[in-house]
Amino acid sequence: MLLLPGNDPEAVQAAARRLADGELLGLPTETVYGLAARADQDEAVARIFAAKGRPSDHPLIVHVLDAAGAEPFADHLPVAARRLMDAFWPGPLTVIVPRKAGMAEAAAGGHATVALRSPAHPVARAVLAAARALGVEGLAAPSANRFGRVSPTLARHVVEEFGPELMVLDGGACEVGIESSIVDCSREHPALLRPGLISRGRIEAALGQPLVESDATAPKASGTLAAHYAPSARVRLLDAQALALRLATTAASGGLEGVAVYSRAQLPAWRWQAMPADPAAAAHELFAVLRLLDAAGAREIWVEAPPHDPAWDGVRDRLSRAAAAFSD
Repeated sequence: MLLLPGNDPEAVQAAARRLADGELLGLPTETVYGLAARADQDEAVARIFAAKGRPSDHPLIVHVLDAAGAEPFADHLPVAARRLMDAFWPGPLTVIVPRKAGMAEAAAGGHATVALRSPAHPVARAVLAAARALGVEGLAAPSANRFGRVSPTLARHVVEEFGPELMVLDGGACEVGIESSIVDCSREHPALLRPGLISRGRIEAALGQPLVESDATAPKASGTLAAHYAPSARVRLLDAQALALRLATTAASGGLEGVAVYSRAQLPAWRWQAMPADPAAAAHELFAVLRLLDAAGAREIWVEAPPHDPAWDGVRDRLSRAAAAFSD
């Protein structure tokens, strides 16, 4: 099995050489584990799409070490992008900027823009630095799971998705647990395409202007499809009252259901999981909980809807997309 410790310098160098040769790598970041390939080589990026079963017109996020690493991929960096990079890089925020002609066309899904992020995870940064020394400009790295499925937050999740042949660096549990916030800075007025740990309010404060709603009809970045992040079991997102009613009316059904709630009430007839009441902690555990309930054999996963508060936007977004994959 090619599961290697991410804190081993020799493993990092081996991973960088593999990437330089155009191969794939399971890479830990602070958000989720990524399936990485060198972004400056379209043949390598094509291996990502093939492994994930992902449509090739769905753009990927290019991971770079720093702002200087973004320049080879960008036609130019708009003022809004620079402000966000200064405020939040390295970290869980992605900017979309005009793409330099001839660079990362496959990673960009053929779009005239490219999505860029500088990860904060020390293993990801070590790999990026080692790969840069070998002439690799940046790494395309969507979540390391089959297309549309639950994102991985542990190295073993990646092995479960792709088997033992894929080299994976084990960087422990992902600190954030959900994917990055994405801001489209390629337009006159920046738009929030995907919420994440970094809130709309913090982004607007860094920009010095309000974000607008996206009017894009085609995906400009990863994880923005209406249906995404879905386990095998059907996900139902329910408010507390609807959840209580469903529990009461199905108590005698005998079926195995998984229930994720933010209270600490015991639900003895079901496979239940208490979720943290803090939004950052809930984000950290979200995908792992969905995978846990899925593995327990639940035919449906009933999730208590999180509070209607901006701090919960990232969690609510992921749950809404997971539930949309099974809409009636």
